[in-house]
Amino acid sequence: MRIAAFTLAMLVAACTGERALPERQADGPPMRIVSLDFCADQYVLKLADRGSILALSPEAVMAHSYMRDEAGGLPMVRPLAEDAIALQPDLVVRSYGGGPNAERFFAEAGIPVLTVGWAGDFDAIRRVTQEMATGLGQPERGAALVAEIDARLAALPAGDAQSVLYMTPTGVTAGAGSLIDELLTAAGLTNFETRAGWHALPLERLTGEQPDLVAASFFDSTALSHDIWSAARHPVARKQMTTQPVAELAGAWTACGAWFALDAAEALAKAGAP
Repeated sequence: MRIAAFTLAMLVAACTGERALPERQADGPPMRIVSLDFCADQYVLKLADRGSILALSPEAVMAHSYMRDEAGGLPMVRPLAEDAIALQPDLVVRSYGGGPNAERFFAEAGIPVLTVGWAGDFDAIRRVTQEMATGLGQPERGAALVAEIDARLAALPAGDAQSVLYMTPTGVTAGAGSLIDELLTAAGLTNFETRAGWHALPLERLTGEQPDLVAASFFDSTALSHDIWSAARHPVARKQMTTQPVAELAGAWTACGAWFALDAAEALAKAGAP
């Protein structure tokens, strides 16, 4: 298996070698970047020069990848540490790709790693955006993107505090302390879920109380399980989707905590506008 993985990586390396990527200059930005998961892919595609991208993860072109169109035509590599090392990158970008021991493997190979930080609110999104841009040698692009985030947040209209139930095909919702709750607040809305954190849909409560609006997320994606045991399949939950106004949110907008979560906040504000 390891031989097969190494052979695959060498084939990718041969293909990318035809692109004649330049070597990294002292104190210059990385020129041979490998990204190992789709959260990392988004920042690499947004902030790095396309010509410096050696390979992306296979998830870069999937439906839950926000930058999937930009990923088209770029080489892919399996998210395994040995595959990435075989490509001889000068920077690996990851959040979880490569497995729990990946950073140790890369350190032993002398390859720098840029890790995508967790972002559960807009303050963290701003911080992670600038960290990623600086790590990719493009601090000015990061500053510009942070400024865009601030401008879009400031432009969100003040809502009328309608209650919104966030719902996914897996039958979960989110309360305080989540990025979803942050998006609802930014859009001037009130979260129907009163418990902090992530929970199964409150089916019992929904038998006697309904939200003003349903935010249906990831229903455009096959990445999440739609098994028969999902709370979203319960008649009480399904009723919400047919009797209440529904704001459809693309799964890619919230699959990672990043700047594109603003697309969801803007859609929610529009749906909740009086």
